[in-house]
Amino acid sequence: MFSPPFSTPHDYLDHLAQRGFAVLDAAAVRVLSGASAAGLAALMPDWDRLAPDEYLKDGGRYRWRRHASFIARDGALCDVPYRPHWQPLDYNALHGGMERWFQPVEPATLACADWRALAGWLARVVTALRGEPVWYGEVHQFRIDTADGIGRPTPEGAHRDGVDLVAVFLVGRHDIKGGETRVFELDGPNGQRFTLEEPWSVLLMDDERVIHESTPIQPAHPDAVGRRDTLVVTLRAGGFLDPGA
Repeated sequence: MFSPPFSTPHDYLDHLAQRGFAVLDAAAVRVLSGASAAGLAALMPDWDRLAPDEYLKDGGRYRWRRHASFIARDGALCDVPYRPHWQPLDYNALHGGMERWFQPVEPATLACADWRALAGWLARVVTALRGEPVWYGEVHQFRIDTADGIGRPTPEGAHRDGVDLVAVFLVGRHDIKGGETRVFELDGPNGQRFTLEEPWSVLLMDDERVIHESTPIQPAHPDAVGRRDTLVVTLRAGGFLDPGA
C-alpha cells in the first residue's frame, strides 16, 4: 500500500489550489475544524445503523448508506428538509438520471457539535478556494462490505461529482485488502494512488480539476467479512444538483 501524500494545516490550501487535492491526517483535521477526537469517535457507531443501498444497478448488496443536505451561509449551517440525491448522467453514467431516496442521516448525528464543526470547516475551505458566500452541501455515510466476497466503493468508476469541493473522510477499515484511493488530473496525465487507513483522515478535492475512484475491497482472510466506512461531504455553489434545474 502507498502512503498518502499528507499536507499540513499550513500548506493544505496551497496544495488544494495548486494540484486540485490535498490529504490531511486526523490530527490536522481536528486542529483545522475544532472537532474533538472523542466527539468524532462517538459518531462512528452510526455506521452500524446504515440502511442498504436499494439502487445499485449491478445487483450488488455490498453498499449501505444514509444521506442528508444542508446550506452553509456566513458561517452558519442550516439543515435542509429531506430531499433525494440526484446526479446527471454526465457525472454518474451508472446511477445518474434518477432520484435516489436514501434513508436520512439520523437527527442526532446532524445535531452533533463535532459533525457541525467538520461541515463548517469544509464550508470555509471551499470559500477560500472559490470565494462564494453560500454553499449547498450533501452528506453521505457509506459502508462497503465484503459479505458477498467483494465490495465496490465506486461502482461507477473514476468520476467527478458535479460540485465544487469533495471531502472523503476515512471513518474505518476492518479485515479488508484493497480500497486504494486514486486521484487523477481531469485534463492531464498526472495522478496519485494511496490508501487512507487512519480514522478521520481526509481527502479534499477540487471537483472541477480532478477525477477520483476507490478500488474494490476483498476480505483480508477467507472467513472474514470486512468493511470500509467513509463520510463523503460535497459542497456546490448555486444550488443543489436537481433534475429540474
